[in-house]
Amino acid sequence: MFKEFKEFAMRGNVVDMAVGIIIGAAFGKIVSSIVSDILMPPIGLLLGKVDFSTLYINLSGGSYASLAMAKTAGAATINYGLFINTIIDFIIVAFVIFLLIKQINRLKRQPVEIPTAAATEKECPYCFSHIPVRATRCAYCTSELK
Repeated sequence: MFKEFKEFAMRGNVVDMAVGIIIGAAFGKIVSSIVSDILMPPIGLLLGKVDFSTLYINLSGGSYASLAMAKTAGAATINYGLFINTIIDFIIVAFVIFLLIKQINRLKRQPVEIPTAAATEKECPYCFSHIPVRATRCAYCTSELK
């Protein structure tokens, strides 16, 4: 059983998938940082100096100055600002993956159509020689063709 598992784990597809997952997780962290540290501050500034990561709805009834204080007190909150950040993360990751797949599909080698002999030649019905499709007379038996 160990041998079968080893063969399964060492297959090219499994190793490729593992590498993809690791790189994807690292890429996700980079995108999260870009959204929360670079994109959201200017957007918040344009919308009236709003910090999306601190937006929340307090469900416990108490009053707290910040989300951090509410979490420290153990208050139940709906963190809709963090949810907005997560949605923007997802949109950016999905768009980058779309662009990546589009480029991969563009770079994939298209099957080359090799012209067949039938496409450029035909067979003389009298001597069965191969002659050009546009020929009106056989070059071998000189028969007149339709």
